[in-house]
Amino acid sequence: MTVLDKRTVPDPVTVPDERTGGGRRSPRNLHPLAWWTWALALATGASRTTNPLLLLLVLAVLGYVVTARRSEAPWARGFAYYLWLALTVVAIRVVFRCVFATGITPQDHLLFSLPHIPTPAWYAGIRIGGPVSLEATLSAAFDGLRLACLICCIGAANTLANPKRALRVLPGALYELGVAVTVSLSVAPQLVQSVQRVARARRLRAGQRKGVRALRGIVVPVLEDALERSLHLAAAMDSRGYGRSGTASRRSRRLTGALMLLGMCGLCAGVYGLLDGTAPAALGLPAFVAGAVLCVAGLLLGGRRVRRTTYRPDRWRAAEWAVAGCGVTAAVLLFATVGYDATDLNPSLYPLTWPALPLVPVLALLLAGAAGIVSPPPGRTPERATDARRTGTDRTTSEVST
Repeated sequence: MTVLDKRTVPDPVTVPDERTGGGRRSPRNLHPLAWWTWALALATGASRTTNPLLLLLVLAVLGYVVTARRSEAPWARGFAYYLWLALTVVAIRVVFRCVFATGITPQDHLLFSLPHIPTPAWYAGIRIGGPVSLEATLSAAFDGLRLACLICCIGAANTLANPKRALRVLPGALYELGVAVTVSLSVAPQLVQSVQRVARARRLRAGQRKGVRALRGIVVPVLEDALERSLHLAAAMDSRGYGRSGTASRRSRRLTGALMLLGMCGLCAGVYGLLDGTAPAALGLPAFVAGAVLCVAGLLLGGRRVRRTTYRPDRWRAAEWAVAGCGVTAAVLLFATVGYDATDLNPSLYPLTWPALPLVPVLALLLAGAAGIVSPPPGRTPERATDARRTGTDRTTSEVST
C-alpha cells in the first residue's frame, strides 16, 4: 500500500498572484473599482456623441471586454439581458418620437403618416400622430442608441465586477448604509441568476407556453426569488454589524451630512456646467472641484468614527491602473476634441449624409478596448473553487486508500 503525504498533493485552486514561469499571467480577480472606473469613464465618453458609428464601436468594445474577462459566476452571464434592455430603450424612443410627431419641414424626407388625433387648446405644443420624417426617426434612434450605450456600460460593470466585493472597498462613512447598498447592488445580479434558475426549471418541467402567455409564470417567481435572496444577504450583513449607528455624536453626524449634501450639490452643478456650453464659467470646473472636495471631507470625517477590518483585501496593482487608465484616457480624448472636428461627434441630419468617422475618437475607443488585453484572466469563482478543492481532497483520499 502506497501512502502519500497530503502536503505533496498540489492544491488545485492555489494560483500565484504574479506571472508564472512560462510568462503567462496567472488568473486573478481584478479590483472591482477598476472595472467600475473603466465602465463609468467609457459611459462618460459615450455621452458626448450621437455619432452612430462611434456608439456602435462602444458596444463592440463592451462586448469584447465582457466576453474576454467575465468570470464563470452565474451573475456574470447577464450582459445579454442588458443588451436586450438597451434594444428595448431604442425601440421605445423611436416609437415615442413617431407617435408624438413634431411635423416636418420642406427639407425632410417623409416616411409615412399616422392618424392625427386633435388635442385641446391647453394641450398645445404636443402633436399626436401626423407625418413622420426620416430625419426625426434617425434623431430618435441616435439618442436612444446613446442611452443604450450608457445602460450597457453599467451592465458591463455589473458583469465584470463582483458587487459583493465592491462593498468591501466602500468608504467608512458609508458603513451605516451597507445594508441598503447591498440590496441595491445585488438585486440586478440576483435577478440574472433568478432568470436562469426559472428558465432551467421550466425546461425540466417541459413548459410549453411561450411569449406573453409565459410572462406571468416567469416574472413573479423571478422577482420574488431575486428580492428574497437580496434580503437574506442584507439580513446576514445586519447580523454582522452593518447598519449600526456607531459612536458618533449628533454634531458630527450633522456636520457630515451637511458636507455631503453641499458636496453633492456642487457635483451636480459642476456636471451641468461642464455639459452646458452656455453656463457661466464658475458653474463648471470650479463648482465640480469644490463639490468633490466637500464630499471627500465628509467621507473622511464620517470614516474617522468607524473601525472596520477586511479579510484578504483586494490589492490595487499595475493591472488595475492599466484598466482604469484605458477608460479614463478614452473619456479625456473624447472630451478634449483635439485633433478632430467637434461636429463629427454630433453629426447634423441636415443635409442627410453618412456620418464621418474621426480617427482620434476611434483610437480612444480602441484604447478602452485594450482593457480586455492588459487585465489578467479572471480567477475561479467560489463555487468552482469549492468543487476543485473537493475534487483534490477526494483524489488524495483515493490515493491514500490505494
